[in-house]
Amino acid sequence: MLNLDNKSLKILDIGCGTGRHSIELAKRGYNLTGIDLSEAMLAQAKLKAAEAGVDVKFLRHDARNLPFVSEFDLAIMICEGAFPLMETDEMNFQIIQNASKALKSGGKLIFTTLNGLFPIHHSTTDFVNESSGDAGTTYDCSNFDLMTFRDHNITTFTDDDGNTSQIECNERYYLPSEITWLLKTSGFVKIDIFGAHLGAFSRKDELTIHDFEMLVIAEK
Repeated sequence: MLNLDNKSLKILDIGCGTGRHSIELAKRGYNLTGIDLSEAMLAQAKLKAAEAGVDVKFLRHDARNLPFVSEFDLAIMICEGAFPLMETDEMNFQIIQNASKALKSGGKLIFTTLNGLFPIHHSTTDFVNESSGDAGTTYDCSNFDLMTFRDHNITTFTDDDGNTSQIECNERYYLPSEITWLLKTSGFVKIDIFGAHLGAFSRKDELTIHDFEMLVIAEK
């Protein structure tokens, strides 16, 4: 069992983006390595870390092919930084396998992912548009496929410079039973799944059909 009071713990942030979670954990004294595929994201992360006065090792790697073997005590993938955004289930599986490979025996993987129970009962378009508020982002779900649990959508957003762009997305929603199978197959022996309430993750939140995301905690 990990002792989170131990600040020497090595933490891997997979799909770290601009470093939001890596930098916050580094502020709390932990040893952080953040990886992402985007050079632009990593450049922003390094700038933000310098401004915050923290030391985070930011590296460019593909989450499907990580070079780390039994190096980290904890790996995180929060807010769909990598998993489950790949175009195929096989590639998503590779991310889980590489996260497992990077962890020491007894290490933990903590991540959030899209809850497959949600779109069976709710409109993903309505939920995302309501959640985005005044952020200048709209979401058009053109096709949620119940055979593959993939959401094909177009996201329109406005960047900091006022430029409007569109991205065609293909996101995989997972059922809890699928997540459990993927993790067990990748060497995890203890798996807990909860409802994910953004900004307030808690083991007390039981996963329901009304949770857009699920919080997963797995131990090798």
